[in-house]
Amino acid sequence: MPSLLGVFAHPDDESLLAGGVLAQHAAAHARTAVVTMTWAPDSPRAPELHDALRALGAGPPRMLGYGDARNERAAPGRPRLIDAPLEEVVAALVQQIRSFRPDIVVTHDALGQLTGHPDHRRTHQAALLAAQDAGLPHLHPEAGEPWQPRAVYCATHPESGVGELRPLLEAVGKAMLAVPDAYATTTVDVTPWLAQKWAAILAHRGEVARERPLPGILARLPEETRRAIIATEYFTRLATGPAPHGPRRLTA
Repeated sequence: MPSLLGVFAHPDDESLLAGGVLAQHAAAHARTAVVTMTWAPDSPRAPELHDALRALGAGPPRMLGYGDARNERAAPGRPRLIDAPLEEVVAALVQQIRSFRPDIVVTHDALGQLTGHPDHRRTHQAALLAAQDAGLPHLHPEAGEPWQPRAVYCATHPESGVGELRPLLEAVGKAMLAVPDAYATTTVDVTPWLAQKWAAILAHRGEVARERPLPGILARLPEETRRAIIATEYFTRLATGPAPHGPRRLTA
């Protein structure tokens, strides 16, 4: 199993979007870790993130501590992720990639997941740039020795895989964004690791107790319905680094 570094916007994104894959790789003794872009290490959500990552076998939190675009309590006194200079955010992620040296980076898709959260989209942009920059020695030399991940996998939701989620999200006034099916290049049945994934989602106790966040929505569902929603994880694979067969001519 390849090593994985998750790069996600908020505490709970890692569990909802890639908790099964993280647990799968940890169970196979692959190295796994998660970088969380927003919320400060001394915020109320930090202990919850710690418990979630422990359930997934993904090590201690790596929190960059930027502010949440929609919650001013996330990191008082710090800039919001969407307001911070992109170059600064990319440099911070390059340091994380070069430190952990993952085979694969897992992050958000270009839509910002189902609800299009601006922090998700910003994280997607920064993670793609950092995955490329990390392998180039002339970029961010202060961030450590170069390291090139083999691929970036963007957690996504294809139109045919939304299923029960659409009415649940629309019922609480949330957007419903999905990619065309052809964009989901990788589908993973995480049923064998559902216990770990669900334990990680439940660890985000503040979100479970609320009505609109997805952990709270899932917690109120019958078990059979919930399992059907969280048992499959979808990704779009993007290659990084040099082409495996050298330069080729541009073709349509």
